[in-house]
Amino acid sequence: MARRRVLHGLSFFPRGGSAQVVRALARALPAHGWDVTVLAGSYPPDAAAEDFFGGLDLHAVDYSAAAAAAADPLAHLPPFHPSYEDREDAPDRVFARLDDELYEHHVDFWADTLARAGAAEADVLHLHHLTPMYEAARRVAPGVPVVGHLHGTELLMLEEIADGPPPGWEHARAWGERMTRWAHGCARVVLLSATQEDRAEALLGLDPRECTVLPNGFDPESFRPAPRTPAERAMFWREQLVEHPRGWRPGERAGSVAYTEADIAPLTAGGTVVLYVGRFTKVKRISLLIRAWSRARKNTDPAAGPAALVLVGGHPGEWEGEHPLEAIAQSGAPDVLLAGWHGQEELPAFLNAADATVLASVREQFGQVVVEGMACGLPAVAVAAYGPGEIIADGETGWLVPPDDEEALATALSAVLTDPEERRRRGGNAAREAAARYGWPAIAGRLAELYEDLTA
Repeated sequence: MARRRVLHGLSFFPRGGSAQVVRALARALPAHGWDVTVLAGSYPPDAAAEDFFGGLDLHAVDYSAAAAAAADPLAHLPPFHPSYEDREDAPDRVFARLDDELYEHHVDFWADTLARAGAAEADVLHLHHLTPMYEAARRVAPGVPVVGHLHGTELLMLEEIADGPPPGWEHARAWGERMTRWAHGCARVVLLSATQEDRAEALLGLDPRECTVLPNGFDPESFRPAPRTPAERAMFWREQLVEHPRGWRPGERAGSVAYTEADIAPLTAGGTVVLYVGRFTKVKRISLLIRAWSRARKNTDPAAGPAALVLVGGHPGEWEGEHPLEAIAQSGAPDVLLAGWHGQEELPAFLNAADATVLASVREQFGQVVVEGMACGLPAVAVAAYGPGEIIADGETGWLVPPDDEEALATALSAVLTDPEERRRRGGNAAREAAARYGWPAIAGRLAELYEDLTA
């Protein structure tokens, strides 16, 4: 069979789950007869696409000059990408604040960039999120079928628009119409979970028959159970939190939060480790998680032994609402430690030095870290909604709790701390479930079949 080429387009720089999806698919698709070109944003040095997508056929757009520009970063050339989130003082303003002139500026830029990346010669364009790249693709590669990939954040913005756009979103209606047009122009739309079908139909008018549910996955060679001895775990946490810390305070650099041997005693004394991995955004409900942890520790029999909640993530300088350190101070939560931002390739080591994962997010579109933790044999505590509600079997592979229910979350965390046998049973089930459903090679094979159908 002749090899085909697909161009994966992502206008954002690599800091979230969608970049991980692009990288994983780009690595797995060649085994199924599809060569991959990646077009992505880049924000060196911390989020350089050249490092993140190393080894792949990459066309990177460097946003560092736009971010440093004295004028509007979104009017620069190349322009900084907009956002689906409305954050004060951020260079990436929300899409709904961009007028028609800025919209055309972004479309023109991406049309030129897609042309230089060979979009017109590709067999398929696979575009991630709903961005001006879709309009640009229509102009420079009108004969190439487009697969649109919704990662959920665009749906969150559209839901805010549908509920009545916040003040300052003067161009919300125009952007809603554009995104709807782009979605309907796709040969196929990929969704992360079945729960997105109803939302995509309500917000974009998409017929579920026009969509394909394709969950995110994990690399089975990297994410697998690799239990550490107590001594190895102690050494790992000492290195991450004492010797080479990366936690950070508001307005300060990575490493400004460091710990002493006394601070990490629960980790070096064989205590139970619960791991949160993700960004410090409002939707993640980190403050609620910290308060629930404080309540769980108060309500847990001391005989259960030492325990710690470790927060991995939070891109330096990026947070919404209350910073975790503020939530820790106000709640008095014990043994909550910030490990800072780490690359995807480092995550298996963290997971294999922990006992469970927790995700309090109320609108998690998929739940990548839940799957990756399951693959390493960890049960998860998460909210019974959106992606995690489909991934986790309550009572079998983890604990599901209602959204924004601090008491229920605390009760589940207490169960994790007090019953190691049940924790291990659910973790074993989780590893088997993840292997059967979420390995990237199998998911890439399903995607390759979709490409073949579109080009037949």
